[in-house]
Amino acid sequence: MAQPSKRAYLLITLFALLLVLFPFLFWYSTWFGRKLSDTDIDRYLADRAKPRHAQHALVQIGERMSRGDRGVARWYPQVVALAGSPLLELRQTAAWIMGQDHSYVPFHDELLRLLHDPQPMVRRNAALALSNFGDAAARPELLEMLRPSTMTSPGGGVVHYRLKIGDFVNPGTLVAHVGNTEVRAPLPGEVRALSRPEGSQVVAGDPLVELSADHNHAWEALRALYNVGQPEDVEAIQRYARGVPGMPERLQEQALLALQAIRARRP
Repeated sequence: MAQPSKRAYLLITLFALLLVLFPFLFWYSTWFGRKLSDTDIDRYLADRAKPRHAQHALVQIGERMSRGDRGVARWYPQVVALAGSPLLELRQTAAWIMGQDHSYVPFHDELLRLLHDPQPMVRRNAALALSNFGDAAARPELLEMLRPSTMTSPGGGVVHYRLKIGDFVNPGTLVAHVGNTEVRAPLPGEVRALSRPEGSQVVAGDPLVELSADHNHAWEALRALYNVGQPEDVEAIQRYARGVPGMPERLQEQALLALQAIRARRP
């Protein structure tokens, strides 16, 4: 039996290397944990052709802020500018990191505007960030994070579901088609109910899917209400303080802490 030639061995070796190299290069280019130099951040923030570069830069700025690096303040105006981007990912990321420096007034002003963003994930990040400023304007959105949410039909047509009760969805998960239109989850949560029968005719605004409150979002909201919660929020928080079936114990603990803080603030 003839032995493979050296050229064949080289081709096989090259193919094996490419199988390893291509995933690595993809991971390297998309992983936001990869550290960027100041020059990289300047370049990435200015790169309008690749929004993921700007998002990578924002994440790196946020990490530096969390470490107390005051040098990042030179990029603050660009963070505010990106909070006005038409791209959801950039607004969402900018909203999150602006809460890490509550001494910068333009961050506060921009977060108040983002509380009215059409996308719920942006509003939630803005509310959590505003709580670090001690601003009670965040409260209505924080209370929404403690409640189940309803997905509605974007238009008319026949509904065909892509999931079932008990499934967990993340933002962007495809949950249904209405006619030829995809319906994707704007928020995370567990599917509690399918509001219209499979194959039924629906119109715009009809409820389609009921989602539970997400554990992590509820916990973050309770942490924020520890700072800005008011007496009128007690009823919503008490539900978690009593314990919610299926919810982690840490939510009950955080709810009790939030109630204590609210009562301590009561005149």
